[in-house]
Amino acid sequence: MSYSTPLGPSRPPVYFLGIGGPNFMEATDHPAYAKLAEVGREITTRVKPKAVVVFSAHWQAGPTKLQINAAEETDLIYDFHGFPPHYYKYHYPNRGSPEVADKVVEKLAATDIEVEKVKRGLDHGVWAGFMVAFDPKKNPLNVPIVQVSLFANEETDRHYRVGQALESLRDEGILIIGAGMAVHNLRDFRATRGSGQTMPYAFTFDEALKEAATAKPVERQARMLALMERGDARQAHPTLEHILPIYIAAGAAGTDVGELLWTFPEASLSWAQYRFGKVADA
Repeated sequence: MSYSTPLGPSRPPVYFLGIGGPNFMEATDHPAYAKLAEVGREITTRVKPKAVVVFSAHWQAGPTKLQINAAEETDLIYDFHGFPPHYYKYHYPNRGSPEVADKVVEKLAATDIEVEKVKRGLDHGVWAGFMVAFDPKKNPLNVPIVQVSLFANEETDRHYRVGQALESLRDEGILIIGAGMAVHNLRDFRATRGSGQTMPYAFTFDEALKEAATAKPVERQARMLALMERGDARQAHPTLEHILPIYIAAGAAGTDVGELLWTFPEASLSWAQYRFGKVADA
C-alpha cells in the first residue's frame, strides 16, 4: 500500500476521540463504548495506518516546549487515584517508535516548535480509550504508538500550529489522533451525579464546537480560535487540557473537512467524536 502522494486514497484522515476515565473501559453498556469501538474498527480495517501519533489531555509538558516519547518499550502510567485495585493491573500491549518520534521532532523543529525526547509510558488518557477502540483481543492496532505532550498553557492557537506542523506525517501513512473530551467539567459532574441532569452548556458548547470544527477549512482556524471566547466556554472547560487535542487535530487536517461522527452530551460532559478527512474505500 502506497502513502506517497498527499492526495492519494491511502492518506489517513485525522481523528478526535472522546475518551473517558479508567472506569469507561468497563462501561460496556455506555452508548459511547460501542461508538468508540466502531471508530477503532474503522481505523484498523479501513484506514490501516503505519503508525499512530497521539495527543492526550493528560500530558502537558512546558509552556513553550513539548515532550515526546522516543522509547520503543515503556510501561503504562496509572495516573488516577481511588479506583479498585484491579484497575492498576490492566495491561495494554503497545510499542513506540524512535523512527516516528524523529519524524515528529524534525517537522516540529522546522516550524521552530521546541520538543524534548523522553521515555514515558502511555497515560490513561490514551490507553484506557484505546483499550475500547483497539481491544487487544478483538481489534488490535498492531502498529507503533508515539505519544506527544500538549503545552502546559491554554494557547489554542499554539496547539493549532502544532497540528499544522505535523500534517505532512499523513503523507507517510501516519495517523494523528487527539484524545480528550468535547465538554469536560468534572466539578459539575460530581455535583450532578445521580440526578439525571445534563447541564445546558453541554449542549450549547457541543453544538458550537461542531459548527467550528466542521466549518470550511479556510474558515476553521478562526472559528476554532473564537470558541473559547464564548460565554459558556469556561463552564464547558474550566481548564482546557481536554479540548486542546482537537485544536491539534484540526490543525493537522489541512484542507480536509471536519465531520462530527457522533455526539452524546451527558451531565457535564460530551462524548463527541470527529474525523477530518475521508476514509478510503475498502
